[in-house]
Amino acid sequence: MAESAPIDPTATDAWKALEGIATGFEPDLRGWFAADAGRAETYTFQAADLTVDLSKNLVTEEILGHLLTLAQDAGVAERYRAMISGEHINVTEDRAVLHTALRRPDGGPQTGTDLEPPAGFVVDGADIDAEVHGTLDKVFAFADKVRDGSWVGVTGKRIETVVNIGIGGSDLGPVMVYEALKPYVQAGLECRFVSNIDPSDIYEKTADLDPETTLFIVASKTFGTLETLTNARLARQWLWERLGASGAVSTDQTPEGEQSRTDAVAKHFVAVSTALDKVAAFGIDPENAFGFWDWVGGRYSVDSAIGTSVAIAIGPDGFRDFLAGFHAIDEHMRTTPLEKNVPVLMGLLNVWYTNFLKAQSHAVLPYAQYLHRFPAYLQQLTMESNGKRVRWDGSPVTTDTGEIFWGEPGTNGQHAFYQLIHQGTRLIPADFIAVANPAHPLKDETGDGHAVKPGADVHSLFLANFFAQTKALAFGKTAEEVRAEGTAENVVEARVFPGNRPTTSILAPALTPSVVGQLIALYEHIVFTEGTIWGIDSFDQWGVELGKQLALQIAPAVDGDQAALDAQDSSTKSLIARYLELRD
Repeated sequence: MAESAPIDPTATDAWKALEGIATGFEPDLRGWFAADAGRAETYTFQAADLTVDLSKNLVTEEILGHLLTLAQDAGVAERYRAMISGEHINVTEDRAVLHTALRRPDGGPQTGTDLEPPAGFVVDGADIDAEVHGTLDKVFAFADKVRDGSWVGVTGKRIETVVNIGIGGSDLGPVMVYEALKPYVQAGLECRFVSNIDPSDIYEKTADLDPETTLFIVASKTFGTLETLTNARLARQWLWERLGASGAVSTDQTPEGEQSRTDAVAKHFVAVSTALDKVAAFGIDPENAFGFWDWVGGRYSVDSAIGTSVAIAIGPDGFRDFLAGFHAIDEHMRTTPLEKNVPVLMGLLNVWYTNFLKAQSHAVLPYAQYLHRFPAYLQQLTMESNGKRVRWDGSPVTTDTGEIFWGEPGTNGQHAFYQLIHQGTRLIPADFIAVANPAHPLKDETGDGHAVKPGADVHSLFLANFFAQTKALAFGKTAEEVRAEGTAENVVEARVFPGNRPTTSILAPALTPSVVGQLIALYEHIVFTEGTIWGIDSFDQWGVELGKQLALQIAPAVDGDQAALDAQDSSTKSLIARYLELRD
C-alpha cells in the first residue's frame, strides 16, 4: 500500500461527476432547508463528545455521494489501516506514521478487530506500546515531583514557573493546549513558552522570573535545532548570571565553580530529546531527558513527551484524559463507516471547496477564548502537512493541494474580518467551535437596560453570536428583506447579504482535556483524508529546510564577512549592507 503509486483522483468517474456539478453550481441553502425539514438532522453527526453540524455546507445528497465514492476510490480507509499498522506511509523519509500509538491505552486493542494493532505490536523491531507507555510513565513521575514540590531548584525552593523552549510542533502544540486548559492548571504553577530566535522573546519571558523557582524544558529531538539551542544557551546564561548575582552558584573560573554551575543546570533544566550525548554535554542529566521517535512528526507530537510542560501543568490524570480524547476520535475514524465518519466527511468537504469551488482559505473560529491559539496550531498541522506539489511517488500533483488556515476567536473576529466572509467576493469555508458549559459562568448583574437584561448569562449571550453568525452566513439577507426595513434604495445593495457561505458548527459539552484532545485528533484525520485524496505524503516537511540551510550560509555575511557578503545575490547583498549600516 505505502509503496504503490497513488491514484490520479482527476481520472475517476467521481471526480468528473463533481466537476460537472461544479460547472455553473448555484447553491441554495435557503431552498434546501425549506425543501427538507430533516436536513439539519441528516447532516449532524456525533464523534465522541463533539456534535458536528454539516448542514450549512454547500452539499447535497448527490455531491456527498460522489465525494464518498472518491474516498473509496482513493482508499482512505485502507490507507488509514496501513498507517495505524505501522507501514511506512511516510515514503520520502521511509518511516512509519504512528502518532495514533501515542494515545493508545496501555493493554492493547479495545474492540478486538483486526484494524487495531495488537497489544505489544512491533514496528521496525521496536515494541511500540512498551516504549510509549514507558516514556509516559517517566514523564508522569517527573510531573508529579514538580507538582508536589519534591523536585526543587539548586537552592531548595520548589518550582513555580516552567519555561518550555522549542519551536514548531515543540512549541505550538504545548502552548495551545496549555492556554486551552488554563482552568486545569495547578495553583502556584505557571508555564511560559519561548520559540522565536528573536532575543526579545526569551528576554520578555524571563525578565520577571526568579531563577531559583524556574525550570526550563528544552524540546528538540536532535538537540540541534538552531533556534531552540540558541534560546537554551541564553536561558542557561540567564540562570548562571542571576544565580551568580545572588551567590547561589559560583562564578569562579575554576573546576569547582564550573561544577557549581553544572549542578545548577541539572536542577533547572530537563530535555525532551533522544540525543543523550548532546543533552549531557549541555549539562542536563540524561536521566532527565524524555525521548520520542522518528515516527511522530513535530506537528503530531503534543501528546508525546513534547507535552511534558502540559503534563506538569494539568497533572498526569489530566494528561491521561487528554490522551483519551485523542483515542476516542482515533476509534471513531477507525470504526465508523465513511458516510458517518466526521473527519472523513469534513476532509471531503474541504476537497470539494478547494478543488471544485476554488476556495483558497479556510477560517477556524473558536467561540471559546481559551482556544485562542488553536488556529495558529492548525496552521502548522494543515499547511505543513498538505502544502505539497508532488505526490508520494514523486510525480507532480494533478490538483490544487492544501488550504490557507487562519482565524481568531469570536467575537473578536466579528469586529475584524467577518465583513470579508459575509459580503466579500471570495468563498471562505469556516469552522465554528463552541462549548456549552464555560469555565467561568459569569452573569451581567446590571445589564444595559435594553439588549442585555439584568442577571443575563454572559456565555449565553456569547453563544447567541455563535448561532447567529452561522445562520447569517448561510441564509443571508435579501434585497426585499432590506427594503422591508425601510432602508433607502441607494443603500439597499450595500446591506444585502448574499448568504450561501458554508460553515461547519462543532459543539462540545465543555473545554475539558478530553475535548481538546478530540479537537486535535479531528483535524489530524481531516488532514489525513485530504492528503490521501490528493495522493501526497502528509507527514514530511521538506519545504522548511531550504531557508534554514541558507540562513546558516548567510550568517557570516550578516556578521560582516565581506567575502560571504560578496557571494550573495544583489538583492540579498543590498539588504544585508543596509542592515549593517543601520545596526548600532
